[in-house]
Amino acid sequence: MYPHPKSIFLTASMLLGALLATGASAQNTSPIADGGKAASGPPLLGWSSWSNTWNTHGKKLSADYVKAQADVMAAKLKPSGYVYINLDDGWSKGFDEHGRLQADPQRFPGGIAALAAYVHGKGLKLGIYLTPGLRVEAWQGNGTVAGTNISLQAIADPGQAGNTQKNTPGKAYHIDFTKPGAKEYIQSYADLLASWGVDYIKMDFVGPGGGNTKADTREDIRQWQAALKKTGRPIWLELSNSLSIGNIDVWEASANGWRIEGDVEAYNRANSLQLTHWAKVALRFNDAPKWAAFAGPGGWNDLDSVEIGNGDNDGLTPDERQSVMTLWAISCSPIILGADLTKLDDGDLKLLTNPEVLAVDQAGHVATPLDQKSPQQVWRVKNPDGSYTVALFNLDAAAGKVEIKWSDLGTAANASVRDLWTRQDLGKFAESYSATLAPHACQLIQVRHPAG
Repeated sequence: MYPHPKSIFLTASMLLGALLATGASAQNTSPIADGGKAASGPPLLGWSSWSNTWNTHGKKLSADYVKAQADVMAAKLKPSGYVYINLDDGWSKGFDEHGRLQADPQRFPGGIAALAAYVHGKGLKLGIYLTPGLRVEAWQGNGTVAGTNISLQAIADPGQAGNTQKNTPGKAYHIDFTKPGAKEYIQSYADLLASWGVDYIKMDFVGPGGGNTKADTREDIRQWQAALKKTGRPIWLELSNSLSIGNIDVWEASANGWRIEGDVEAYNRANSLQLTHWAKVALRFNDAPKWAAFAGPGGWNDLDSVEIGNGDNDGLTPDERQSVMTLWAISCSPIILGADLTKLDDGDLKLLTNPEVLAVDQAGHVATPLDQKSPQQVWRVKNPDGSYTVALFNLDAAAGKVEIKWSDLGTAANASVRDLWTRQDLGKFAESYSATLAPHACQLIQVRHPAG
């Protein structure tokens, strides 16, 4: 049986009041607690480099590029709670003598520590990208585990895959944690990242899950969790991608977030500037409800990056962009932007910084659909103050009417409705509320019964 759903967190009304008063959302500053996890932090808000660098094989990713993104975030997004600047794949080149990735010296001439110092100087946090196992190149180099005379080859099993990545770059051998030096290798890696000032790790190709599902990295993740705790530095551990729900007990115990799906980026897009398309987003509507019970303080279901910020180059219509933000918010997913922030679209910026919508995400109360029998869907969650957050979605390719009946919520007649996107009170409605929505459009409302 799966573990019991988590509970007890900030109420939506409390957080919304704080947002309206201060103009900012939570800053994800919770300390590391038992298990090496951020004990009660909300889903994180930030940016990742991947969507804008994958098709250049990381060539665009450099210290200057990342600093430019950080400058925009500090000026335009930090007031709304966005604080993470995360490097994805492409930041490294080669290994040190202890088998640990090192920064590409040409693109990061000062190393990661210097970049972290710059980002921290902006009041932001820095993330980095890794994969489990011992990389093949490090195994071939056969250095030693830092602080020991144990060779790297002695801790690995070349007969087993170290992660779920099938292609050669990033391919790794399985680490055998019964061997002397294996735990010390992970600890030395965690200590190195902490010394650089890293605040977040995206651990990709974790298995069982997508890709090569035979690769089992569960013990790697347990060891990383323990090692990060020992550093004494609060480092958010996010797992990727398409994780196995059957192993949710491991992910919950060892990480702050876990990807429930594959990449949202549209790699086969006709327009190379477009970040995604609706079909990639739509997959999440089917998968998010399966994982909803497992999200809570210290660990969140990750729907992948939010491909909003570059206007038409998002690959989504304005209605679709609003539906993306709504689904991520009601799922309490981390909101990690994939757009080039130096080309931030003003209309998208309003979507990304709407305080009442971000309050839903940060409150940590995960919504689920009443049913999924039709493309016109109602997702809802009851808040601790008695109100309901309700999302109306029209997932059809044609306009459609979506209705929520108060009887479906167990709410009394004459409930009041507030539109969280327009930030307007819509009045009282006797028995239900409905809206006719354009294709792939949505409405996000708060429903409060007369006594609430």
